[in-house]
Amino acid sequence: MKNIVLIGMPGVGKSTVGVVLAKHAGLKFVDSDLVIQEQTGKLLHEIILQEGDDGFRQVENRINASLQAKHSVIATGGSVIYGRAAMRHLKEIGTVVYLKLSCESIADRLGDLKERGVTLREGQTLRQLYDERIPLYERYADVTVDCENKTIREIVAEIGARVIHASS
Repeated sequence: MKNIVLIGMPGVGKSTVGVVLAKHAGLKFVDSDLVIQEQTGKLLHEIILQEGDDGFRQVENRINASLQAKHSVIATGGSVIYGRAAMRHLKEIGTVVYLKLSCESIADRLGDLKERGVTLREGQTLRQLYDERIPLYERYADVTVDCENKTIREIVAEIGARVIHASS
């Protein structure tokens, strides 16, 4: 079975869903943000502070484009969709699942955006970022799961039905 790659806005639950999905499906779990931190020796917000948003995205693209994972659920950072090399690689090694949630729900879940490692340009609002990213998530997604008003268990069951059981 191919890997399952989770994409979506920060706060949608990629890491949480990923861990539960991996346990449910007997797969390994990879959090690409943690891989970035491990390989750079820095926290995400430290990279953004030192390198800027564009520099961070270059690091993110390079590391995600070289991820070597098998039989895994991969939770990506929200900005992974800006990296063409990364997305090409992730689509080759896995089924890309877009976890979709309204901007209002994401705003409710997120605290300090800088602390979360969310890359916002100067003066950019969460709504503007959301509107900018949605077409990219939709372009790269093999499967879209609407997460609005669903529990983790319901989301995992839907991914299981649509991705894991569909391929077996």
